[in-house]
Amino acid sequence: MGEIVVRRSSAVPAGKKLAAAGLVSLFVLLATGGPVSGEDVPLPLGASDLPETRTVQELAPGVSLTRISRGTGTAAPKDYQTTKRGPWQVQVVTIDPTVAAGHLRSSYGTDLAGTEPVSQIAALTGAMAAVNASYFTFTASSSAPGDPVGLGMYDGTLISEPSSGTAEVSMLVDARTNQVTFPGKLSWWGRMTNTVKNKGIKLDALGHPPFVPPGCEDLKKPVKCKQTGQVVLLTPHFASKTPSGAGVEVVLNRKGCVYSKSKERGTKLKPRQTAIQATGRKTLRLLKIAKLDHSKGCFERTESLTDSTDTPVPTGPWMYGVNGRFALTRAGVAVVPNGQTSLFERHPRTFVGRTSAGQIRIVTIDGRQPTSVGVRLREAAQVALALDMPDAINLDGGGSTTMVVNGALANSPSGGRERAVGDGLVYVPTPYVRKR
Repeated sequence: MGEIVVRRSSAVPAGKKLAAAGLVSLFVLLATGGPVSGEDVPLPLGASDLPETRTVQELAPGVSLTRISRGTGTAAPKDYQTTKRGPWQVQVVTIDPTVAAGHLRSSYGTDLAGTEPVSQIAALTGAMAAVNASYFTFTASSSAPGDPVGLGMYDGTLISEPSSGTAEVSMLVDARTNQVTFPGKLSWWGRMTNTVKNKGIKLDALGHPPFVPPGCEDLKKPVKCKQTGQVVLLTPHFASKTPSGAGVEVVLNRKGCVYSKSKERGTKLKPRQTAIQATGRKTLRLLKIAKLDHSKGCFERTESLTDSTDTPVPTGPWMYGVNGRFALTRAGVAVVPNGQTSLFERHPRTFVGRTSAGQIRIVTIDGRQPTSVGVRLREAAQVALALDMPDAINLDGGGSTTMVVNGALANSPSGGRERAVGDGLVYVPTPYVRKR
């Protein structure tokens, strides 16, 4: 093994370049080939003789940023997927819940349908550290590019339901205690019921533009569509204006009573209003059970969110949740499946996990650059284990991979600048306070 150089530095003032921080101490640990305790286990990337250096910076009591550089020189683009010489640039934020005074949570920008750079999400929340989080619709939706492709829970409210795909995994955060859990595959169902007529309609999704069946896009009367559509519940958290297009829409007031009905979709929501949109043959049922008379047209939302053991997921305004694709490690074992798609190749990565001592680690690895080639999904799992993360999941990566610390970029995004993303994980240096 090569040398591991650990540099410890003081916190960087907000808005200053991280590289400008003064080093307050320097020491060198010589790797002997055997186990090295704690964060100083060499990363299992590339050849065993690669030099590796680490800079550890205390951001606040119980919160640190570790920069790891493995390998030297640069790589040619043709070698990114195959080189054993790297180099690799890794950034690790560690949060010790027993010491840290602040709290971790997920957050987004002005609404969930839009996208913002991680630095903007950090600024809006006053975050000391922030990274990108969930997989999101991105270019697949021009009207809602920030729409999470799976679980999205913020301030205890489920705004986006978990997907039915087998690849999705989730992370839940209790902001009161900074305890993170990885419940695996989550299941959800929801229903809107007219409390007077005792008739309801099943929800297919939360916070997404509903699917419009082919051939029904231009029908003058959407109730004439005989194909299966969707019923979706939307709130101002998703967007202040609901998705427009074919279908019907019922807007509810803050008490859940019908405020308006329309045979087309798309309206501006007032604060605390919600909308139910339906497409396909579900449009007629929604209109039938929604009465404008408030004494007959009030709805109640019921839903269930359970883990893989059918146990209800804890809820409360202090709970937050994001989605990822594939667990990296579980109970100290790498669990990445075999895969031949691009997702499994070397790319920039963002992942999050829990150490054996209960610390939270949030990791970014730069990629697709001469100075850092990125890692395969299986390599990310091995890095997680080397960083003492027996439980870890893979978050959105690629061009989304971004880490911001004290207002400055701590990594090098692969596109040369920050990508606007759907949501992020943020560490705010103040204790959690329940929103009123």
